[in-house]
Amino acid sequence: MNSRRQLGEFLQTRRSQLRPEDVGVATYGDRRRVPGLRREELALLAGVSASYYSRLEQGQAPNASPDVLDALARALRLDDAERRHLHELAAAGRRRGTVRRAVPERVSPATRQLVAVLGDVPVLVLGRHGDVLAWNAPGHALYAGHLAPEGPDTPRQRPNMARLVFLDAHTRDLYTDWPAKARGVVATLRMASGRHPDDPLLTALVGELTVKSPEFATMWADHRVKTGGDTVYEMRHPLVGAMRVTQQTLRTTDDQAVVVATTEPGSPSHSAMTLLVHSVLAGQASRRTRITS
Repeated sequence: MNSRRQLGEFLQTRRSQLRPEDVGVATYGDRRRVPGLRREELALLAGVSASYYSRLEQGQAPNASPDVLDALARALRLDDAERRHLHELAAAGRRRGTVRRAVPERVSPATRQLVAVLGDVPVLVLGRHGDVLAWNAPGHALYAGHLAPEGPDTPRQRPNMARLVFLDAHTRDLYTDWPAKARGVVATLRMASGRHPDDPLLTALVGELTVKSPEFATMWADHRVKTGGDTVYEMRHPLVGAMRVTQQTLRTTDDQAVVVATTEPGSPSHSAMTLLVHSVLAGQASRRTRITS
């Protein structure tokens, strides 16, 4: 991916989403051809020259200082995740572009221990572009019970959460508010594209989804970004019905995401999740009994 172009598109998109009245810019009733702030208005708010800001949007000013980027972030009213993404795009643009060899990601022993310890709650480990690197039995049953459980064990056959959300009918049906889930997936990929601009697998994934899913293409063009944290989803599981699930994301030192799904204790959602987990673990125990007998 071209980081300088991404930087310019990110700035332009955020600028178009700010109205003059939002930031105290007087318009005196003039007619505007495009929504949002003009380049010279944003440059004035950030304390940089209009010509320099224009070069930034055009990908022709690769050496923006951290102070200039922070000034632009304040003028654009970026949140912490968006500010970090802005700095990562600028840093990537300063580096000489190199194509990285695609190396399969691996889950560390410590992360595998964590997944094993959390055996009675659904857990996934996701790679930097959404590949499922590992899951426990409840995690497999909650998110992708229609797929083979051994899928994450073979790098070339690993499920990818972005592909599932946009291209898999079963996964789409899991989420009552599918557009909210889809926007979250795209925002996470956007953040990854700033951290790993030279990852060929990430570039290929974005290209594939852009071609195959008009919804993805539209959301990708919005340049929303998102880091970890907690997200609540209403899910409709084919085995246990409706659940309100809190998805908590923890990031490892390898830039992998450990996703843990929980429900509120004592709620109908908790009862449904307990039923799902117990049925999965009981099935595992039954299979082990048959194998050893």
